[in-house]
Amino acid sequence: MQRRRFLQQGLLAGAGMMAGGRLKGAAGGTAGGAPGGADFPVVRIPEAKRKFRSHAVEKIIREVRENIGNKELGWLFGNCFPNTLDTTVDFSMAGGRPDTYVITGDIDAMWLRDSSAQVWPYLSLCKEDKDLQQLIKGVIHRQVICILRDPYANAFYKDASRVSEWKRTDVTDMKPGIHERKWEIDSLCYPIRLAHGYWEVTGDTSPFDADWLAAMGKVLRTFREQQRKEGHGPYTFQRNSQYATDSVPMGGYGYPTRKVGLIHSMFRPSDDATIYPFLIPSNLFALSSLRNLRMLLQTLETGKDLDGPAFELETDLVNALNEHAVVTHPVFGEVFSYEADGFGNHTLMDDANVPSLLALPYLQSAHFTGDLSVLNTDKRGYTVYQNTRRMLWSDANPFFFKGSAGEGIGGPHVGLDMVWPISIIIRGLTSHDSQEITACLKQLQHCHAGTGFMHESFHKDDAGKYTRKWFAWANTLFGELVLKTYRQDPALLS
Repeated sequence: MQRRRFLQQGLLAGAGMMAGGRLKGAAGGTAGGAPGGADFPVVRIPEAKRKFRSHAVEKIIREVRENIGNKELGWLFGNCFPNTLDTTVDFSMAGGRPDTYVITGDIDAMWLRDSSAQVWPYLSLCKEDKDLQQLIKGVIHRQVICILRDPYANAFYKDASRVSEWKRTDVTDMKPGIHERKWEIDSLCYPIRLAHGYWEVTGDTSPFDADWLAAMGKVLRTFREQQRKEGHGPYTFQRNSQYATDSVPMGGYGYPTRKVGLIHSMFRPSDDATIYPFLIPSNLFALSSLRNLRMLLQTLETGKDLDGPAFELETDLVNALNEHAVVTHPVFGEVFSYEADGFGNHTLMDDANVPSLLALPYLQSAHFTGDLSVLNTDKRGYTVYQNTRRMLWSDANPFFFKGSAGEGIGGPHVGLDMVWPISIIIRGLTSHDSQEITACLKQLQHCHAGTGFMHESFHKDDAGKYTRKWFAWANTLFGELVLKTYRQDPALLS
């Protein structure tokens, strides 16, 4: 079912109550072996019911919990970091190859975006856990199957014959095995990011076989089609829905654009329709993905024929982004726009879902060193990003919400006044300011409403009003922030 149908107002009940900045343990047991005598309820799924066990993940959980001073953050890390492995992965061997199907949590479907993001934080542990490496290799194989099935779809079923409920309402070329067919640029970027990251950590090129190369060929062809230099292209989408953000206007092609070389995206990573089809953070993500793809292709003995088309797309994006991605704000100066149409119109905002403008440093390839690099302090992009960052975390962003329970970025998907923990996590992951990182960790420590897990969103004035009590992406991403902080500046976790 669609994500929107799972907006659940969770209320604190039985798991514990907040008191003096610490969570009191509820009746029914404590987290066994919790260091320092901290009394927290056991909320992690029992070991016998876990989908996958990684000895490297369990080892780092024990290490972090034993060594940090903030025992509540340690307890949260122990719940959240393994949540993808505990509850969402379906690992098997198929045809002698690992195959890993990853659901988002409360929806039985695999998003190319979510599945990549959910396992990404485990990459650094692959070298010491070959089973974990096999699981991630299986995600790469499963994503290839999905892309070859339909490069325009965002979410898939494991069963290739299963028919989606959306076939009744969606006017698009819906095939069996597809859960949803919303065209989002990032759906094809995330698998490249995961493949490149896997290769960088392991040096293993075995996943990058003829099927993977065929899938990458489809990625490049789809990007080229959605530049729409030679017509609208093959994709259209309309949905019979009461939500305007669930359908695409103008006959399913979106609002008009001037064809400048940017890639059209009909939907944002929130699965909400774009206003202007040139989604800037996703086009920047595509630029980084193309650079990473080319780096990976250069190591393979085959697939050299893809390098030329990838380079042409990369060149188009560099030129178009330099011209259309940056606008001048009356208060903050040069900033990145969220969307554009090539005619000079822009949206100035951000959405919590990643890729976002806030997340640009998190996703940008270190191999990209052009003028819009946000990682290099001597580049224009670095200054533009810092200006943008200040704008996004202020009331100049219409989807920035601040209240007594917390502050952060939301989006149209769940409505006004709802802060997404993912935005707070990304702020922490992209910060070099210890005070800012500490503030993010403190907010996250107090927004879980006693459940011990991150949620999709919470009300800015009441963390007990939240959506999606089982959202693995937010959980594992939170674990990534804690682990990064532990490795780089553990004093912040005291």
